[in-house]
Amino acid sequence: MKSISQAAWPAALQDPSGQRELSGRPDNGMGSTQVRGQTMVIDKGLGRHAFSDLMETAGGYIDCVKFGFGTAPLYPTDLLLAKIELAKRCGLSVMPGGTLLETAVQQNVVPAFFRTVCRMGFNGIEVSDGTIELNRRLRTELIQEGVRNGLRVVTEYGKKLTGSLVDANELLQTALADWEAGAEMVTIEARESGVGVGLFDGNGDCAQSVLDSVSHTLGDVSRIMWETPLKQQQVQMLKSFGAEANLGNIQPSEVLSLETMRRGLRSDTFHFGERVEPFVYMI
Repeated sequence: MKSISQAAWPAALQDPSGQRELSGRPDNGMGSTQVRGQTMVIDKGLGRHAFSDLMETAGGYIDCVKFGFGTAPLYPTDLLLAKIELAKRCGLSVMPGGTLLETAVQQNVVPAFFRTVCRMGFNGIEVSDGTIELNRRLRTELIQEGVRNGLRVVTEYGKKLTGSLVDANELLQTALADWEAGAEMVTIEARESGVGVGLFDGNGDCAQSVLDSVSHTLGDVSRIMWETPLKQQQVQMLKSFGAEANLGNIQPSEVLSLETMRRGLRSDTFHFGERVEPFVYMI
């Protein structure tokens, strides 16, 4: 019987782009060093076995798992703890959805939110104001409280209301202030549907001119995560920013499909693996 090393695929077939295999996973602690494009998965209710299967098949291609919206308190406690622990054993950041913190703000239980997040073993939080209004002072305080609790803080820019658009200058000012407060990344809202919010129209499409304007205003987009639940959105971001684009709200069933596009193992981004020099086919 062949050993695993003997049976492994040639490196050129594992990662034709040459961008992923050698780069490793970013530091999921408080460090901000990014060494490859990150993939954030939205979990809207996976059970124990489905989550374990996800970690087994695709955990190596995930950087962060977000329990979407306010789903975290709805799990049986033992199941929630098991999922958090498994994600961390796989080296991932795991966080509740930003809507849960928005609810804590609305219900005036923010200290209890942070105590529970830490007690449950989460190692990250999302600070957002997609549904409520957060003034700059409170947004900064929430980010800083997350950092004080040793959590990886990801913020989100944008409203969930259909028709809400991205204002490039407002995004830049928000991102700069969030990073200054201690946020690791800023996510651009697209909801889990990817339709009619933020950068995307009612069909889930984004005009390249709009994307170019936003990226030009931001300059460095290495600390921006683009929510891209739809395939055409993922393709556009990868073609615009390369394999290192940070993509979020990825469905669990789509993790491997996304990774093939990052590596040039799918027709949409096949050119990622193109050779400059002519090649000779030999048997």
